[in-house]
Amino acid sequence: MNTTHPYRIKARFETLATQGQAALVTFITAGDPSADATLAYLQALVRGGADILELGVPFSDPMADGPTIQRASERALDGGMSLQKVLALVTAFRVTDQRTPVVLMGYLNPIERMGYHTFATAAAKAGVDGVLVVDLPPEEAAEFHVEMLAAGLAQIFLLAPTSSAARFAAVCRQATGFVYYVSVKGVTGDKPVDVAEVTSRVAAIKSVTTLPVGVGFGVRTPATAAAIAQAADAVIVGSALVEIIEQASSELAATSALEGFVRSLKDAMTGARSAMGAS
Repeated sequence: MNTTHPYRIKARFETLATQGQAALVTFITAGDPSADATLAYLQALVRGGADILELGVPFSDPMADGPTIQRASERALDGGMSLQKVLALVTAFRVTDQRTPVVLMGYLNPIERMGYHTFATAAAKAGVDGVLVVDLPPEEAAEFHVEMLAAGLAQIFLLAPTSSAARFAAVCRQATGFVYYVSVKGVTGDKPVDVAEVTSRVAAIKSVTTLPVGVGFGVRTPATAAAIAQAADAVIVGSALVEIIEQASSELAATSALEGFVRSLKDAMTGARSAMGAS
């Protein structure tokens, strides 16, 4: 039984805070194009500087995801990836890495089919640290929340640009781990980020919670990551990484490209935060 998972997300954010740095959270889809490739990609992301790994659970109708991640889900499902195999993949990752937090991001149907208790227990045993269920709002999450808390897993919720101040407060009361602010209206990777608006909204969220606030959906370049790192506790990058996998000539090429791109993101974020500290 893995016993360290309840503390990894909190510890990672605390360590970065003492260093004056924001977390880089990277997303890829489990099983795209295979389980073995995904394991190699996760390890490459960590080598490049990823602080938290977000692993997508492929689903046939990923309503919040743009075309890039939808295609990744299709490739993974065609290859036989399932929720049980995603957990096995995390178990394999934990053989060599007990320190990097892993968050699963997906949709409710596969979890309901497995059963909340069975899923939470199995996820904790595999070494998962938190779960973000896109289509499970806080108002409907009470039963799932109980199982997550009992298993020591963080339950992460999304906040949208259209969310009200009251909604911010209500979601933050139930969230654990960190809060995920969606930086654009629409699906993942769909539009450029308005950094000024994001900065304002992050400040509003921080006024009602002590949890770290991460920003994702639309972060595609080191420059954007650096700008958001000056306002948020975490920068979340997904579609740009999935595109690298999709377009690479081989799994080896994808592994190298992922590591290099993540390093460029992390370097830009570190530079931006260091400049803030010096000013």
